[in-house]
Amino acid sequence: MADDTSIFIGASRKPDDSYQRAENLLLQYGNRHGLVTGATGTGKTVSLQILAEGFSNAGVPVFCADIKGDLSGIAMMGTPQDFLVKRAEQVKLDPYDFQEFPVIFWDLFGEQGHPIRATVSEMGPLLLSRLMNLSEAQEGIMNIAFRIADEEGLLLLDLKDLQALLANIAERAEEIGARYGNVTKPSVGAIQRTLLVLEQQGATNFFGEPALRIADIMRTTRDGRGAISVLAADKLMMNPRLYATFLLWLMSELFEELPEVGDPDKPKLVFFFDEAHLLFDDAPKVLIDRVEQVVRLIRSKGVGVYFVTQNPLDIPETVLAQLGNRVQHALRAYTPREQKAVRTAAETFRPNPDFDCATVITQLGTGEALVSTLEAKGVPSMVQRTLVRPPSSRLGPITPDERRKLITESPVSGQYDQTIDRESAFEMLQKKAKDALDAEAQQQESGRSRWTIPGFGDDDSVPQPTGGRRAPAPRSSNRQTVAEAAIKSVVRSVGSSVGRAIVRGILGSLARGR
Repeated sequence: MADDTSIFIGASRKPDDSYQRAENLLLQYGNRHGLVTGATGTGKTVSLQILAEGFSNAGVPVFCADIKGDLSGIAMMGTPQDFLVKRAEQVKLDPYDFQEFPVIFWDLFGEQGHPIRATVSEMGPLLLSRLMNLSEAQEGIMNIAFRIADEEGLLLLDLKDLQALLANIAERAEEIGARYGNVTKPSVGAIQRTLLVLEQQGATNFFGEPALRIADIMRTTRDGRGAISVLAADKLMMNPRLYATFLLWLMSELFEELPEVGDPDKPKLVFFFDEAHLLFDDAPKVLIDRVEQVVRLIRSKGVGVYFVTQNPLDIPETVLAQLGNRVQHALRAYTPREQKAVRTAAETFRPNPDFDCATVITQLGTGEALVSTLEAKGVPSMVQRTLVRPPSSRLGPITPDERRKLITESPVSGQYDQTIDRESAFEMLQKKAKDALDAEAQQQESGRSRWTIPGFGDDDSVPQPTGGRRAPAPRSSNRQTVAEAAIKSVVRSVGSSVGRAIVRGILGSLARGR
């Protein structure tokens, strides 16, 4: 049975289906990442729920997405039901206590939880280009846009800031292109049209301030339990690219902001990435390489990342190899791809001589899984056929009234409800344009009203000489207008102290406070 150094997952079975032993996840290896896979309806959500409960009771904060709304029940105390009590007896869970857990609800749309936001600057060009599905040329322009914003001190907080910057870049295309490479107005226009689509899909709600503070998803309660942050994702899944990009941004923020802790006794935070295939679907190789790098390095920050998906083939091999704790529910094997997935899943486990892993995967019942966790010295345990323990919290969703009450009583209540719109790139570029126009108008007015001396080339009415010869045309001036000077001054500001202070992270995100 689990103690304060491990999480009780369930009980493994002997070949004759009798009780064998308790299967636990050691907290000291909780930051070595994990994988929960299985077909729809096989019990993945319950496995995620009991792992979240276990980490919370151990004082480890948890962040997870609620795709179908079922996970919200973790906030309410469970009730005894016959099938739950029977499962508790089968796995020798005694006593089987019911609990409610400290939950903070979040929602990008601010409807089923506290609003959750990030600024455009923090998101960075790589993730934003992924979100907008930009071409290689368009991504290059996006990188130029962020470079200019960083160097000129233009805050990109929301989408209107980015729109204003892109419009400014289109006007300055020739000058900027001479410095950074070709910038075409059609390409900028294509990015602007994509931004409009993004706004229509609800991304306006996500970009802005106040931005999420990492400390608010790493809370613990007075009794020492870790808070469970639950992201309402049922509506968000209508835009899966936004969902995947947001979770990837959050993971990169954790990586950039948290200090190195080595191998702690238990994780500082556990991050569950449900529907993980969305992260890697059609992702460019450079992004997959960066994700693999973050997953590999974030362990030393004390963060455990657990991917939840239907098929182990959804996860690239370079990432899959780093997932030490495995819970494999049943897979179907009707098509060649499904059969390959079964073989792949079986090959990732340390073999058990008592059964054929590939065969058992297709025979597992609901709430049953193949489990392998890291044992002493980080060695994977022999895979075991395991009955997963029943949860202590409620199975199924909470009611809207219960959700509203929990949101009102939340420790972050009122901190994110009101949007803040401070001066940023949109206002700064508007002011620059207005100042340039006012200055040029003032110069023109000054030119019309000043005194002139006839014959000194400064009057408007130069008499034509006799004899049919025209006076020579006045020489063109090399002096630039005030507006031109302002624009060139902005371009020359590259390399300013603001520009030199900007540092972006491994995924291009900009950590606050830098």
